[in-house]
Amino acid sequence: MDVKTVCLGMLTQGDASGYDLKKYFESSFGHFFAAGYGSIYPALAALADQGLVSCEEVPQERKPDRKVYSITDQGRAELQAALVDPNPSHKVRSEFLAMMFFAHLLDENHIDTVLNNRVAECDRLLQSIKAFEEQAGGCDCLPSGARFVAGFGKAIASACRHYIEENRKVLVEREARDAGPKVAAG
Repeated sequence: MDVKTVCLGMLTQGDASGYDLKKYFESSFGHFFAAGYGSIYPALAALADQGLVSCEEVPQERKPDRKVYSITDQGRAELQAALVDPNPSHKVRSEFLAMMFFAHLLDENHIDTVLNNRVAECDRLLQSIKAFEEQAGGCDCLPSGARFVAGFGKAIASACRHYIEENRKVLVEREARDAGPKVAAG
C-alpha cells in the first residue's frame, strides 16, 4: 500500500488539507506508516490528476489559499480495489536493529545510550497512541480498525521495550560481545 492509497483511506473520514493528512499520519499512523509533506502533497496532486480526489481552494486571510481535498466516487472504487489484497506486506525497516546487529563494533556506553533512547522512543509511542485514543473520546469510540491498529501499536511498543530491558545485558557485557576494535560514539 502506498501513500496515495492511505490518503484515499484517510479522506473517507472527511475532507482534509495536506496539513490535516500530515497530522493524521503523525497521530494515527505514526507507529507503522510514516509519510511527510514531501510524499503527501505529490500523492494528492497525482490523485487529483487521476480524478480520484477533488480539490477546493479555500481563501484564508493573509495566507495562501488552503487546498481541501475530497475523495470522489472513482477514488472510493480505487480504494476498495486496493483493499481486497489478502496478503498485504508487513515491512519493517529499522536503523536501530541494523545498528544492533553490528553492536560488537561499538563502545558499551554508546550501546547503552542507544538502548536507552529506543526505550524512551517506545514510551513516547505509547503516549502518542494513548493521546490519540483520548482525543477520539476513548478507545471504545474509535472504529474497530483503528482500535485494532492502536492495540497492535501498543503491543509492539510494549514488547520492544520489554525485550530491550530484559536482553540489554547481551549487548553491554564485554564477555558476551565479540573481541575487536570498537567504534566510540562521536
